[in-house]
Amino acid sequence: MSENTYFKFSNAVVVVPLLAVLSIWTVYWVEISFGFNLNQYGIFPRTWAGLRGVLFGPFLHGSVGHLYNNTIPLALLLAALVYFYPRIWLRVLCWGIVLSGIMTWIIGRPSHHIGASGVIYVLASFIFFKGVFTKYYRLVAVSLIIVFIYGGMLWFIFPIQEDISWEGHLSGFLTGLLLAIFLRARIPLPHKYKWEAEDYNEEEDEFLKHFDEDGNFIEDTGETQGGKDSFKVTYHFKENQESRIKKQG
Repeated sequence: MSENTYFKFSNAVVVVPLLAVLSIWTVYWVEISFGFNLNQYGIFPRTWAGLRGVLFGPFLHGSVGHLYNNTIPLALLLAALVYFYPRIWLRVLCWGIVLSGIMTWIIGRPSHHIGASGVIYVLASFIFFKGVFTKYYRLVAVSLIIVFIYGGMLWFIFPIQEDISWEGHLSGFLTGLLLAIFLRARIPLPHKYKWEAEDYNEEEDEFLKHFDEDGNFIEDTGETQGGKDSFKVTYHFKENQESRIKKQG
């Protein structure tokens, strides 16, 4: 599989992040417009009713600031996931939501855990570790970009603020790591030149034959003289009539 076939832009690169952003903003708009408070549908650890938050929790946000802080990372990371991992992005997203939600339900404090930040940590963790594991130069570059932009997120998997669900962040981070380990992603085969082949013979290389042992260029290797590929060039000069008249005069 070549790079042109694998890294190919599609409508999903734009549509999927757009739908995700529209969904979380629409839910918040409904809450504000109709005076609803849907926080009780978030993840409440170790209760059966709290399990519904595994699916509903990522769509709920407590404030505009909370919603805004999750919007841009969610859009960018989803676009990167769909573009660089087109064959497994849906599995990463679905498994990431479910596994990170269940892990939060197990280890979380007795409170309603809401927000898409857990999913964001899944995406950032997966893209980073998967790029490193593949050792493919373009995916490794994406991993370095993730570290450069979102490296500061790592601090929030620890309990440094009481009003932040660090359990959801930690669950998302660990889930992304597990998915990067167990989900296989097809990557483009690196282009190999002729000299990289195992059966490559330097003595048969027509280009290298034009260099001696000291690296000096040899214009004529002497192999074509007298051989089947040798040829002779004969030049014919045609004298026009005006030149002949001048010579005779």
